Amino acid sequence: MLLNHIKGLLFNPLEEWEEIRSESSSVSRLYSQFILIVAAIAPVCALIGTTTLGWKIGVGEPVRLVFAAALQMAVAFYLAILVATFCIGKTIHWMSKTYGAEQPLHLCMALACYSATPLFLVGFIQLLPTLWINFIVGLPALAYTVYLLYSGVPIVMQIPKERGYLFSTSILAVGLVTLVGLLAVTAGLWGIGIGPRFT
Repeated sequence: MLLNHIKGLLFNPLEEWEEIRSESSSVSRLYSQFILIVAAIAPVCALIGTTTLGWKIGVGEPVRLVFAAALQMAVAFYLAILVATFCIGKTIHWMSKTYGAEQPLHLCMALACYSATPLFLVGFIQLLPTLWINFIVGLPALAYTVYLLYSGVPIVMQIPKERGYLFSTSILAVGLVTLVGLLAVTAGLWGIGIGPRFT
């Protein structure tokens, strides 16, 4: 199962990237055995955390979301993760021609989803939906995600490290643009009534 790559990416990423590179896979296998599973961590944990524990703003009672609204938001969050991962993988495949690193689509998708492994795993912290805890745990996960991307591109795409650095920076820019796009979609959904409702 592709979930076995998680341990290797966390503790021995360079060897794990080599193994991922040599593995025969497909986009459907990546989705069914990895992305569909790990992408659910943050939405499910956020659903539980925001409806049961809630969060405090100063002193007073915790703020919680109504279950129906939280469920809508969790489903939208899950779908956004799946679509964003696919879009980034397709963009990597499209940009690979520019960097002389044409690889099959499944390897570009693998690079996109396995690089984001720390961000997928840090979704467990959504059980405690407190902003400062999310920052303290999320920033190191984000930094390690960037490290995985920069270390994985030259190996998976089979290009020199110098070109890999430029390619990784381009991928990172695409990721940031995707994030801004997701924020815009979120604002739009809130504007039409799909948003938080509090208890």
